[in-house]
Amino acid sequence: MELGEAGKSRVRGYLYVLERSLCTFLPPYVVTDAVREIETHIADRVSATEAVPDERAALERVLAELGPPLRVARAYSAELTLDEAVTTGRIGAMARSLWYFAVNSVAGFCGAIGLFIGYTLGLSFLALAVLKPVFPNNVGFIFEHDRLTSFGGHFPIGPGEVVVGGYWIIPVCVAIGLLVLVGTHRAARRMLGWFRGRQDRRGRLLSETSWNGPRRRP
Repeated sequence: MELGEAGKSRVRGYLYVLERSLCTFLPPYVVTDAVREIETHIADRVSATEAVPDERAALERVLAELGPPLRVARAYSAELTLDEAVTTGRIGAMARSLWYFAVNSVAGFCGAIGLFIGYTLGLSFLALAVLKPVFPNNVGFIFEHDRLTSFGGHFPIGPGEVVVGGYWIIPVCVAIGLLVLVGTHRAARRMLGWFRGRQDRRGRLLSETSWNGPRRRP
């Protein structure tokens, strides 16, 4: 099917809204490539559509199958961010990907909760290492009436409570904190890799559009 001026104007309007939506998720240099890629996809779909008297209705069907611009922008951004997270392990990309899956799937939500606990635990040990030299009498093993009740920072120390543990706690907490953070980060990359593998097996984006998503970059 060959589009007339009205049809071309409709496509330009769709791409304009798509570009504005993409700008809220992606940097400008990525937006340009994304719009060009989706424009090519639309052109291919239109060319493969049999010519009909009602060009407008046929074009609207093509655009409807692709999906609303905002949903396509979210899907495109999610897949690119997921690729970046799995490939590079960058904190920002991983956080955005985990948030996306946490709000879009039960498995993602449960996984994100577990990872949040892991990151929090690791940071807590590092925080104890920082607090120990500042509050040496408040960080360590907490005993109450000769019975171990907890480990960590305790403010203030109550009657009958004693803090046990010297400055050796600092390197121990640093080591444990780093091990937990590294382990949690690796687990996060593995989980995101599993999500990407599931997307690849399905052959579509989680947005459930008819468009197959951005081409993998080498």
